[in-house]
Amino acid sequence: MAKNLVIVESPAKAKTIEKFLGKDFQVESSFGHIADLPSSELGIDVDNNFAPKYVVSDDKKSIVKKLKSLAKKAETVWLASDEDREGEAIAWHLKEQLDLKDANTKRIVFHEITKNAILKAVENPRDIDYNMVNAQQARRVLDRLVGYELSPVLWRKVKGGLSAGRVQSVAVRLIVERERSIQEFDTKTFYKVAAIFSNDEGKTFKATIPKNFDSKKSAESFLKSCSEADFKIADLTKKPAKKSPAAPFTTSTLQQEASRKLGFAVGRTMQVAQRLYEAGLITYMRTDSLNLSDDARKAAAKEITSSYGKEYSKSRVFKSKSKGAQEAHEAIRPTNMEMHAVEVEYDQNRLYDLIWKRTLASQMSDAQLERTNVKIENSKNDKIFTANGEMIKFDGFLLMTKTKSKQGCYQT
Repeated sequence: MAKNLVIVESPAKAKTIEKFLGKDFQVESSFGHIADLPSSELGIDVDNNFAPKYVVSDDKKSIVKKLKSLAKKAETVWLASDEDREGEAIAWHLKEQLDLKDANTKRIVFHEITKNAILKAVENPRDIDYNMVNAQQARRVLDRLVGYELSPVLWRKVKGGLSAGRVQSVAVRLIVERERSIQEFDTKTFYKVAAIFSNDEGKTFKATIPKNFDSKKSAESFLKSCSEADFKIADLTKKPAKKSPAAPFTTSTLQQEASRKLGFAVGRTMQVAQRLYEAGLITYMRTDSLNLSDDARKAAAKEITSSYGKEYSKSRVFKSKSKGAQEAHEAIRPTNMEMHAVEVEYDQNRLYDLIWKRTLASQMSDAQLERTNVKIENSKNDKIFTANGEMIKFDGFLLMTKTKSKQGCYQT
């Protein structure tokens, strides 16, 4: 029997961690929460400072029994659930339900599942953070009070099967208010004119009239006058510019980019990211921090220099504008910057590629641009067409930008 029992949340994570720890460690999974409010009643003593009543569900009783037996035989129990509100609550529930003692119970956390991170966590254990536990309890109690009390009202008044919640009910209210303001908006119609011009080489570009026309008649009158007009370039200006890369991914920005570029729903993104994290390929995927560790920035600089050249490397430190952001944590990044791609499931490959590119791009030098503004006048009226273009300077050449992507500094 191993001297040390390590309890994590998921079995996939347990298998990965067990590879890094020696024979003195046994890694087991709690399969998520082992205790929760009862489903058959409110489970909250409203008259006693809203004290919650926790029970072990039927499907978790065998797991709790097994873990309790293993904990009694182990010299030290390591609670290694995730470092967020839910993870901290899981660690607390494990301590309570398994009757663990402070003397032989240690709490460890890590942001990536790598050997160095795991061993460092074991060397630096801490106590359970009861502030985070209480934050999770408050959230859970509010969910139950709102949902348990209001959902039956919805069934009676609106439709059976609907549910109310601490977040979703407020979100629905905001959506309804926004929809009403849209319906009450006094719409006005404007007309925009755009023209396609070509040069002597046959290359085309689009230019527009900056000011819109108030009526269809005035727009058509202008178009008719243009049919017999001569056009010439009245002014052409070129200015150098720079473009800095986007910050590494947080949970929300990863969800946004995965939706935009991969067509992933939020739930799908988090499921795929969870598998990448549990396989030790990326750091923890629930974070609001833009921070990269010193080691991560050095690893990114080394990989950029090796793959693209020293001139493309620029170490950057990003700070979140959110007051509650946990800067001690890291943004979502690969655990190994040298690994450009992974050979796992198709969706995991695509999401990893997105994370890898975003991370390295965040540590690259500014893109050097040349922005061009053209003003085109016509012989029949004083309306001026304008066109704007942007080109990237790359090794002495100019590359026309076809997309304005935040994925990489040098994407064309």
